[in-house]
Amino acid sequence: MPTIRQLPIGLVNKIAAGEVIERPASVVKEMLENSIDAGATHIELAVEGGGIELIRISDNGCGISSEQLELAVAPHATSKLETSDDLFDVRTLGFRGEALASIAEISHLRIRSRTADSDGGFELVVKGGDKEPVRPCSGPIGTTLEVRHLFFNTPVRRKFMKTSQTEMGHVIEAFTRIALAFPQVHMTLMNNERILHDLVPTERWSERIRAFFGDEVADSLIPIDQRDERVGIRGYVSDPSVSRGNNRMQYLFLNGRYIRDRSLQHALGEAYRGLLMVGRMPVCFLHVEVDPKTVDVNVHPTKVEVRFEDSGAIYSRLLHSLRTKFLNSDLVAKVRVPSVPVVPPTLADSNFPMTTTHHVSNESELLSWAKSNAPVAVGTPGLGTLLGNDIPEFRPFSGSNSPMMNTLGRTVARIDDPFYSPPEPRVAMQSGPAILTASEEYAEAEMAFPRAPWADETSNDERVVSTAQPIDGSHKQVGFQIHNRYLVTQDEAGMVVVDQHALHERILYEQIKNKVMSKSLDMQRLLVPEPVTLTPSEAAAAVDSRETLAEIGIELEPFGGDTVLVTAYPAMLAKMGRAEMLRQVLEPLMEGGKKADARNLLDELMNMMACKAAVKAGDKLTSVEITALLEQRQHFQDTHHCPHGRPTALFFSREQLDKMFKRI
Repeated sequence: MPTIRQLPIGLVNKIAAGEVIERPASVVKEMLENSIDAGATHIELAVEGGGIELIRISDNGCGISSEQLELAVAPHATSKLETSDDLFDVRTLGFRGEALASIAEISHLRIRSRTADSDGGFELVVKGGDKEPVRPCSGPIGTTLEVRHLFFNTPVRRKFMKTSQTEMGHVIEAFTRIALAFPQVHMTLMNNERILHDLVPTERWSERIRAFFGDEVADSLIPIDQRDERVGIRGYVSDPSVSRGNNRMQYLFLNGRYIRDRSLQHALGEAYRGLLMVGRMPVCFLHVEVDPKTVDVNVHPTKVEVRFEDSGAIYSRLLHSLRTKFLNSDLVAKVRVPSVPVVPPTLADSNFPMTTTHHVSNESELLSWAKSNAPVAVGTPGLGTLLGNDIPEFRPFSGSNSPMMNTLGRTVARIDDPFYSPPEPRVAMQSGPAILTASEEYAEAEMAFPRAPWADETSNDERVVSTAQPIDGSHKQVGFQIHNRYLVTQDEAGMVVVDQHALHERILYEQIKNKVMSKSLDMQRLLVPEPVTLTPSEAAAAVDSRETLAEIGIELEPFGGDTVLVTAYPAMLAKMGRAEMLRQVLEPLMEGGKKADARNLLDELMNMMACKAAVKAGDKLTSVEITALLEQRQHFQDTHHCPHGRPTALFFSREQLDKMFKRI
């Protein structure tokens, strides 16, 4: 029969080290947390060999008295807990009392410390768990911990270490997390005697973020500050134009402690739904503040995972805070103009009159290329002409008898048509032409939006340059189309280039969503149901999801075997064949091999409907259609991105344009 025996203290510490000290970065994390808990305002970290050879951390904290130095490296010894009740009200970063004991067991550890009431410091050396006598030393107030030859007596763990460059990357990340959480602390990082970061104290968290991640991220930050009686959330999230392919730049801090939490990361993803493309993840730097009594931080050895008493309240607060902020923010993609040298074509290129080298932006390369290469019809003031000296004068139609005004008036009047119900007013609503969805019932309308009765006879000039006189009698330039896919317009601050498909897709999506929510989606019922034969899996998915399909206007009945009868379909998809429509709708229903979340599924179906019904890149639009499409941007809050997360428009400020054309 096996004998139960007490494990020796050295083996206990090695086991604890296996859980707590995974790599050099783990040592850095534990030691930095101890410095913060000691009240340090200045911390210096020096690393050699990726942390395997040396890790040295010096701080100006409260220090450790000589009589407690040996106790500091004993297992489960800590100054941060007194009673068991304190475990459920943790207000420090550390509390287990395992870190120093574990580190001392698998390295050569030297501790030098001095308290404020001591005339000198004291030093303790521990090699592989063997302690030497405490002896006096000189030094400033605070503590210096020096760890050499990490894992020297655990060769298996040392063998699994990566290259020094890789391990240094993990060390930098551990340093970054602490430095971000405590911007008021002066922190320095050195690698092989070379300074990587020297971060002065700051009250502006955005400046600490800028020091780590540069101008692109810092300039995209949107401030968040929301709180209620239970949860406070403050910090920054990035504009959707700045995202990443993973969640490594989602920095969440709970009462100052860096954490990873799937629920909060899911809330972030939901807040950015429709603002980011599939596969892209938001960037955030957020402090979450709750009563320490309502969170359990003792659920993981590394303390990066926690358990909330009311995780639903925190999830809801984060989601609501971000969505509210986004609804009140201008999220139109801004074009950055970095200065790079560009050598234009030579004089031999007759289409390009410039003969000298100009330092312009990447965007101006595109404009220059368009000027010299864009095909322009005879008599058409296209982009090549607009960028040159011969800029045509925009002449708005005048007089109430102009055909465009008559058409615009008719279009505006159709806002009150019973088939169109505008969304709940989240912003000040402005009267303007409505983009109506397609239906075979509407003899006057085509898919996308109403066309002028003379549309097929419109000249190239009228198709490319669109100007209109609003119904209030004022004059304004509306926009023109280039390459049959982009619309160029202006506002009081600069120029806006719009992706016609992305914008129309978002508008249709919002209209569909509002109609689905109000149970008023336009449906076309068939006098004679149409049979559609599907694969066995498609037929099963269709029958199982009849209620969800009915919410988007598709009604069907089982007919036997793998055939279903379509009895109604969305009016806006009238031009699609029933079989094609149904198969495309069923695709998201069948993904993943398990029952999908009803809300996510409905959202995917609405995305698909909007995408299929929207105008496409390559569709030539009349001036009336351009006007109607651009005017619809005023009716919805989220028209800066399509439902798939692509930006619908790019904004060039007047200052950027002046810089690009060397006016300033």
